[in-house]
Amino acid sequence: MEVSLNTPVTREAAKKLHAGDRVLISGIIYTARDAAHKRMIENREQGFPIEIKDSTIYFAGPSPAKPGEPVGAIGPTTSYRMDAYSPELIKYGETVMIGKGKRSSEVIEAMKKYGAVYIGAIGGAGALLASHVESCKIVAYDDLGAEAIHELKVKDFPGIVIIDSFGNNLYETEYLKYKKDDKDA
Repeated sequence: MEVSLNTPVTREAAKKLHAGDRVLISGIIYTARDAAHKRMIENREQGFPIEIKDSTIYFAGPSPAKPGEPVGAIGPTTSYRMDAYSPELIKYGETVMIGKGKRSSEVIEAMKKYGAVYIGAIGGAGALLASHVESCKIVAYDDLGAEAIHELKVKDFPGIVIIDSFGNNLYETEYLKYKKDDKDA
């Protein structure tokens, strides 16, 4: 199923998404990689630099923009690098994570407990993904360079729900469809 998803995404809206849904995201999303995640968690007592409640965080660091473009290539970062921090951000209200690769059981349990989803972006397609970015600006931690938190305004940013808020996980279910039994070898 294809779903148009507008940000911010509430926990109730996240719970309506299912593993395998193709999504086209429009609105504001934030980029944050591991250095920004670590700083957000370490400084959470002073408040977060972005609105975490109902937020969408894309695990990416944009490359420099060409003249006249809002952003350069913006492919996803491997998500497990954020696994130490994601459960806490989900607890505080993050509802959508976008990245590539598997997630830890702790992240999946937090997603199920609080209502969040993990959306896969296409690795190696950073230029294609950049074509869905209408604007980009640094909103926090500019000293981190490409790992600063950027606010992106996106239109029809494509992805697929990999893990839904019920724990359904395409990395597990789809693998089983193609796994050969030893007797089939």
